[in-house]
Amino acid sequence: MKLITSFFSILFVLFFFIGIFGTTGCAVIVPPSGGLKDTLPPVLLSAVPQNQTLKFNGKLITFTFDEYVQLADKDKNLIINPPPKSTPTIEAKLKTITIRLRDTLQPNTTYSIDFGNSLRDINEGNILKNFVYVFSTGKYIDSMELSGRVLIAMTGKPDSTLSVILHSNLADSAVSTKPPRYVAKLDSAGGFTFHNLAPGTYNIYALKAEGGVKEYTSKSQVFAFADSPVVIKNLNAPVMLYAYAEEAEAPKKPSGSNAKSNIPPKPADKDKRLKFQVNTSNGEFNILDTFSITFATPLKSFDSTKLHFMDEQFADIPAAQYKIVRDTSNKKVSILYKWPVDTKYHLIAEKEFAEDTLEHKLLKIDTINIHTKRESEYAEVHLRFRNLNMAKHPVLQFIQGETVKYSHVFKIPEFKAVYFLPGEYELRILYDDNQNGIWDPGNFEKRLQPEKAFPVKIPNKKKLNIKANWDNDIDFTL
Repeated sequence: MKLITSFFSILFVLFFFIGIFGTTGCAVIVPPSGGLKDTLPPVLLSAVPQNQTLKFNGKLITFTFDEYVQLADKDKNLIINPPPKSTPTIEAKLKTITIRLRDTLQPNTTYSIDFGNSLRDINEGNILKNFVYVFSTGKYIDSMELSGRVLIAMTGKPDSTLSVILHSNLADSAVSTKPPRYVAKLDSAGGFTFHNLAPGTYNIYALKAEGGVKEYTSKSQVFAFADSPVVIKNLNAPVMLYAYAEEAEAPKKPSGSNAKSNIPPKPADKDKRLKFQVNTSNGEFNILDTFSITFATPLKSFDSTKLHFMDEQFADIPAAQYKIVRDTSNKKVSILYKWPVDTKYHLIAEKEFAEDTLEHKLLKIDTINIHTKRESEYAEVHLRFRNLNMAKHPVLQFIQGETVKYSHVFKIPEFKAVYFLPGEYELRILYDDNQNGIWDPGNFEKRLQPEKAFPVKIPNKKKLNIKANWDNDIDFTL
């Protein structure tokens, strides 16, 4: 009996020390897991009245979901067709969304409420996509569809901020004075689809809504129109639209009656020197450019005989080899000349060669030194284009940023240059209808479509990298 008692005493002491020393080792404290991240969008549990209700005559629509929901940017995302005159009151509270209609509904009309990307859960912001609620005040639901695509005519790229609209009023003035019958948004590729359309004939347009108003109100507004109305029936061919801005957007002026009060008065100009700049960089000139002198203020007078173009030894360049041209703004003077590489020139301006409208002149004879870039700073380029439609008067455009840096009118389906400025370029093919070498916008009043340009896909790259002192030889298949 004593042996058994001693045995258990020894075990007790052993476990006691194991417990003490075992718990003094390195311990990893793991917080309780919160479970997997919620990646599921809200689930609709009920809609009152239910979706696709006929003979609808109510004012209140209620949606109930399986979790707390919110509406994000509903003014941008949510579309109601036909668009109401008075915007409904739409509220999200806990697990419920309510819509209170304020308009008198039109008889025998199918309405759709497309939530776009606005409806999402509270915690993770998971979006319930393609959530559309449809009802009809008549005996049936209209089910016609129309799809298509909109591209910006000058770039050939999409702009998802545009809206596409259908007008049942076929007068040209309706797009400027009347609300549309149907509205659709563009996706990232420029695609659109109208659902639940009533059969009929419609004019179709695309535009950038100004202040939420879907009307064509300004020639600086991005806009597109179809050449003829579309007839909505069971099967409808896709519609292609090309958007343009007929005029550049005017600079915005400061708003408010005291907008100018914070602008300090311009100090009196005591410097009577003629101010201008030339398009060289550290004295180096790109021979692919046109050499120009740009004045800060328009010129009142200009005497080309007092502007002397000379070589490195200050010998006059023969007048038959170059031409001096002043532009219509009277702010730029250009020298047209076939510039060689790696060559020095001097441009001597006498005091009286120019006077601007503020009576600024040179105070003394001025010398502008010019050194053209070296041959090693240029690239040789040879680009060939298969399947190029020469009947459409194609023009190759080299793009940097949003600027056309260089254009080439095709005579044969290739481009070749012994000297080309290195850099990364996007390429476009412009189909130049009027053969003036530049892109021209459309004109809705004259029913004139814009000229169209299309991006050229660069093999395995986003941009064409033209390298200096390198033979860049590439084939493209359009």
